[in-house]
Amino acid sequence: MSERIDSASTTGMDWLLPKIKTMTVPLIGILIFLGIWQMGAPKIVTSLGAVPGPTQVFQQFVGLVDEHKEAREKEAAFIKRQEVRNAKKLEKDPNAVVKIRAYTGKATFFDQIWTSLLTVSAGFLIASLIAIPIGIIAGLSQTVYTAINPLIQVFKPVSPLAWLPIITMIVSAVYVSDSPMFEKSFVTSALTVMLCCLWPTMINTAVGVANISQDLQNVSKVLRLSWWTHVVKIVLPSAVPMIFTGLRLSFGIAWMVLIAAEMLAQNPGLGKFVWDEFQNGSSNSLGRIMVAVIVIGVLGYLLDRGMLTLQKYVSWDKSQALR
Repeated sequence: MSERIDSASTTGMDWLLPKIKTMTVPLIGILIFLGIWQMGAPKIVTSLGAVPGPTQVFQQFVGLVDEHKEAREKEAAFIKRQEVRNAKKLEKDPNAVVKIRAYTGKATFFDQIWTSLLTVSAGFLIASLIAIPIGIIAGLSQTVYTAINPLIQVFKPVSPLAWLPIITMIVSAVYVSDSPMFEKSFVTSALTVMLCCLWPTMINTAVGVANISQDLQNVSKVLRLSWWTHVVKIVLPSAVPMIFTGLRLSFGIAWMVLIAAEMLAQNPGLGKFVWDEFQNGSSNSLGRIMVAVIVIGVLGYLLDRGMLTLQKYVSWDKSQALR
C-alpha cells in the first residue's frame, strides 16, 4: 500500500514540477526586468522629463482607463439629452422631424485599440482570401509558380509604407461617396496591411502544397479524386502547418506595419495615439507612449496565440498548437 502511495506521490510531483517551472521562470524574468527598469529609468532624462518607471507607467494606464470611463459617461449623457429633447419635440408635434446626431467626442485610448484591431483584422482577412487560393494553385502548378514568382520576388522586399502614399491617392480618387460604408482612413490602412500580408502567406502556402507526400498524391490518383476533392481532402489538411506559418508571419508583420502606417498617415489607431502624445509633449506623454508600447506588444502576442489556437482546431497535428 505504501509503495502505491509513494508511486502516486512521485507521479504527481513529476507532473507538478514542470508546471511550476513553466510559470515561475517567466515570472522571475519579468520581475528582474521590471527591477532593472525601475532603477535605471530615473537616471535617463529626456526633453519630456525622466523616463518613467513601471509604477509611473501603471499610473498613466489607470489615468487612461479613467478618461475612457469619463468619455463613455459623457457619451451616455449626450444621447440621453438628445432623446429627451426629441421626445419633447414629438410630444408637441407628432409629425415633427427629429435629428439624431452621433456623438463626436475625442476617441479614447481604448477606442484607438479597437480601431487598430479592426483594421489589422480586415486587412489580414482580405490578404488571406487572396493569398491562400493563389498559393494553392501555385503549389499545384509549376507553370503558375514560375509565372508569379518574379512578381513575388520584386514586390516582397518593398516596404508597405512605400505603398502608403500611392494607396492614399488611389483611395481618395476611387473611393468617393456621399455616405461611405467605411472611412477613407480605414480603407487606406486596411489596404496597406493587406499588401504586407500577401507575400508570407502566399509563399508558405505554395511551399506547403508543393511538398505534399508523394504517397498521399498516389492515393488521390488511385481513388481518382476530382481536382476540388483532391484539394479539400488531401492538399489542405497536409499543407495546414505551412499555411499557418505564413499566416502567423503575416499577422505579426501586419501589426507592426499598421502602427507605423497610422503614425505616418495620421489615421485613427494606436499609431496615431503614440504620435499625438509625442507631439503633445506634456509631462505625462512619455508614460502614455510607454503604455501604448506595452499594449501593442501584449496584443501582438495575443494575436499570435490566437492563430495557434485556431490552428489547433483545423489541423490534424494538434502538437502544432503548442509551439
